[in-house]
Amino acid sequence: MQFTFFAGLLASILHVLSGPDHLAAVTPFAIETKRKAWKVGLFWGIGHLAGMIVIGLLFYFFRELIPVEKISNYSEQLVGIVLIFIGIASLYKIFKEKRKHKHLHIHAHNPKIHTHPHQHHDTTGHHHAHHSEKKQNLLSSFLIGFLHGLAGIAHFILFLPVLGFEKTSDALLYIFGFALGILIAMIAYAAVIGRVSSLAKNEHNDYFFNGIRLMGGIFALIIGVYWLLSTNPG
Repeated sequence: MQFTFFAGLLASILHVLSGPDHLAAVTPFAIETKRKAWKVGLFWGIGHLAGMIVIGLLFYFFRELIPVEKISNYSEQLVGIVLIFIGIASLYKIFKEKRKHKHLHIHAHNPKIHTHPHQHHDTTGHHHAHHSEKKQNLLSSFLIGFLHGLAGIAHFILFLPVLGFEKTSDALLYIFGFALGILIAMIAYAAVIGRVSSLAKNEHNDYFFNGIRLMGGIFALIIGVYWLLSTNPG
């Protein structure tokens, strides 16, 4: 019985971490959320499981009435489009902040012109904006995870072992291990990315922090373009 549980656990962890589209979708949100980035991974995992359950139920009960394969294929293409959007939005945010937070400044006693970060005076409003942004990141992670759950036939292949189990308890253990593995893998990945991002921010290393954000945006953009082209039948 323990074997079936760990088989499902390992299969789902490998499934999550070996999917560049999974990692690319979560990375920009985890970077921005920083210390509580593990929540981004949790919400993505819950959304992923929900999507898998929905597509699984549709396939089981309505496979002759509903074009489940078309839904899955269109979902894969939509994943690519969403990743491109995430990448562009991340890059736009970086360059927008760069223009907004820096301005020309001339000291009377020193004629040199230089730039320096713009300070936020309304700390309450600034905190509220960050809180709202984090909630938006969590919702976006859930929705993208749900979309990933609808996409592709890999999930059906991963669930094939369930059909071979003689005992219902073994099948349930495999499914439980699979679900737990998805959550563990993405929570761990998001937490690591968020930790690195948080350290860079706390050390006031803006170049390193913005470099991480830049790589996250480019990663999402590249994977999105690749995913869209590879899943497009034309």
